[in-house]
Amino acid sequence: MRALALAAAFLVFATPALAQDITGPARVIDGDTLDIAGQRIRLHGIDAPESRQTCARGEREVRCGRAATAALRRLIDNEPVSCQERDVDRYRRIVAVCFNAEGQDVGAELVREGWALAYRQFSLDYVGEELEAEAAKAGLWSMDFVEPWEWRRGTRR
Repeated sequence: MRALALAAAFLVFATPALAQDITGPARVIDGDTLDIAGQRIRLHGIDAPESRQTCARGEREVRCGRAATAALRRLIDNEPVSCQERDVDRYRRIVAVCFNAEGQDVGAELVREGWALAYRQFSLDYVGEELEAEAAKAGLWSMDFVEPWEWRRGTRR
């Protein structure tokens, strides 16, 4: 009987909380963050340039953070978004894979277009898309840039 009680307790505590799906109109915060009904959602597996981040194309400064935000806005196109929770980050944002009205994984598309990088520290899901973007010199890959995680640390090349 005691073994049965221990097994039942193990199952209760070992079972992760059910991940939630969040669907609705999304407001774009930056190149990798959305807000749906007041809930902040960080796109899983990607890292986009920060809003104030700039890149360089030759001698010309490019506001690549704003370009990444615009790319996400274009992918969502004022249509409802459906997000599948994967985790919660240290800022209490839901980390999720989100799909636009056409069913596209918007994180994958941002990386494929070169406006975000695969965030290998947390996931290898979008490495293939990043390699495609780099080979095509798409988005960020067409200029000199600092990886967003390095830029946040203060590296401003």
